[in-house]
Amino acid sequence: MLESEQILDPTTRSIAEAGWDALTRNDPDLRALLDAEARYQTTTLSMVASAGVAAPSVLCANGTALSNVTAEGYPGARYHPGAVHFDEIETLAVERAKKVFGARYANVQPHSCSSANLAVLAALLPRGGRILALDLDSGGHLTHGASASVSGRYYDVANYGVEADGTLDHDTVLGRALEHRPDVIIAGASAYPRWIDFAQFRTVADRVGAYLLADISHIAGLVAAGLHPSPIDYAHITTTSTYKQLAGPRGGLILLGRDHRRTSPDGRTELWRLMQRAVFPGFQGTPDPSSIAAKARALAIASSGGFQATMKRVVDNAKALSDELLTLGYEVLTGGTDNHMVLVDVRTAGLTGIVAERALEECDILVNRNKIPGDSFPPSVGGGLRFGTNILAQRGMGTFEVRECAGIVHEVLSGIELKDATHYELKASLRDSARDRVSALCARFPLRFTYEETSPSEGLPRT
Repeated sequence: MLESEQILDPTTRSIAEAGWDALTRNDPDLRALLDAEARYQTTTLSMVASAGVAAPSVLCANGTALSNVTAEGYPGARYHPGAVHFDEIETLAVERAKKVFGARYANVQPHSCSSANLAVLAALLPRGGRILALDLDSGGHLTHGASASVSGRYYDVANYGVEADGTLDHDTVLGRALEHRPDVIIAGASAYPRWIDFAQFRTVADRVGAYLLADISHIAGLVAAGLHPSPIDYAHITTTSTYKQLAGPRGGLILLGRDHRRTSPDGRTELWRLMQRAVFPGFQGTPDPSSIAAKARALAIASSGGFQATMKRVVDNAKALSDELLTLGYEVLTGGTDNHMVLVDVRTAGLTGIVAERALEECDILVNRNKIPGDSFPPSVGGGLRFGTNILAQRGMGTFEVRECAGIVHEVLSGIELKDATHYELKASLRDSARDRVSALCARFPLRFTYEETSPSEGLPRT
């Protein structure tokens, strides 16, 4: 009997079980690859700052019969029939997003934060409108006006940067704003380890009559947990991804606070309505119903005390990692961190970012290369490494274990024999030793979902 001809009890669990059984029998090659990936995530030490691990219930919600629903539009205003349950699920996701972030409007349909950013910019700006955003080499993001992005080709982009110590100076930002008179100022970064003062950014935006867009993709979990200042009532519009710190599915959110009823540039439309139109039909057709269900689940988890405890551990671990790397002699940008991220200039250690990344990956340690201020290397090489502690905290590791992680990283980086900017040698004995240490550490702290399945203190080892 063909898989499509099987008669199923129409419940989520039975469909999932039948699907896994069919995948196992009918496509063993794909099943083997999926199993290999699951094992790989369990046995590697991931310190990728842009990563988090979705809870099993989030993964389950993201693979349901909702994927069979086509429903352009919004709850109560669809362009297709059959959305009776999806309407309720999307409404639930919207209400949970508003609760978690203290927002007055939420759009849960963006397929990513990148698409959310592009939709917002298209709604606020004509082609050629001016953006002021953090320079890519200083930690900005592609969708904030980088030349490689459509945002850099459709709009007139000016940049602000960081100071010599790697931090933002709001007087400098104001000076750039007065010089360029942007229509939109973007506050947010993909590689900035300090707090972002959204109140100061709003002061600058008001001074020049610009809209303020806050992109909190990297720090959304800390914002939700009250461990980083929130932009919701300072920025006119806030965007975020729903994976990374929120540990949800791939996707994005658009959030509005007190300015949700402010009139848009055309003088006729309130901002919340403009955002609705910007996503659909402006930039997307049908939403992804299963992804929206998974967002609803992740947002419920993000409102729990266990999630807040995990985010606190993320911050504590990042500070411990930064301190240990400084002690080991590495140049840590800004001298430390306020969030989950630690940026290291590996040029001072005689390395390049790509060589350091590849050598660490060879030893089952995942850290990504990154351009840093004053970096002469192209993005494909980079002069820095970007560390993150999201997944270490999800594993239940504390500051003691994070210092152990730093020691393994140091052992590997110290043993690299650089050949040129992209080539190196690493002794097999060193690689095997590092792998053994990583394996033991991962076995002691297996991937877990402490903020979903336990109370704030349950399951978290003492350090």
